[in-house]
Amino acid sequence: MSSTLKNRESTGRRIRLSREQRLSQLLEVARWLIRDEGTDALTLPRLAEQAGVAKPVVYDHFRTRNGLLTALYQDFDARQTALIDAALEGSASVLQEKASVIASSYVECVLAQGREIPGVLAALAGSPELETVMRDYQLDFIERCRKALAPFTGPRGIMQAGFWAMLGAADTLSHAAATGEITAQQARDELYETIVAMIERSNR
Repeated sequence: MSSTLKNRESTGRRIRLSREQRLSQLLEVARWLIRDEGTDALTLPRLAEQAGVAKPVVYDHFRTRNGLLTALYQDFDARQTALIDAALEGSASVLQEKASVIASSYVECVLAQGREIPGVLAALAGSPELETVMRDYQLDFIERCRKALAPFTGPRGIMQAGFWAMLGAADTLSHAAATGEITAQQARDELYETIVAMIERSNR
């Protein structure tokens, strides 16, 4: 682990961080640990060591390893949501633009995480914490897409199953691009076509 990942408080003048700042710092170090050494290396004592803080500080924020992994996933969700919201707000009010923004933003955000989030998901597989967090995020994402695409939806509307299919495609295509099975452009193009086809069906 590079010394640059250490908390700068460990050298020179000590800097008191707010609780929010400390959380951000710990999550950043946790992400670097996963990228450098894999998810299995991420434990609360190891995080405390690499962040240059006392173990009780880390336990106060996360309590358990699953709590830390869940916080990492929630942070990913928040950043992905912010990226998609900003892109949608700045896009033209035409279907092609909205569909392109949703597809590109989703794929790009997953790719930006490298192996971090797949590793977190694998480590949390089957945990109640992950199930709750993922469900909340999925429903929120679906509603954001429903709102963005509402002006182009036909009288039939879009069934909830359609949005779940779109989300499944988004996850599968993004992860395939992340592992090199397909290119990022192929993932974006296929997801775009999936979204447009869903809207076209609602207009038949």
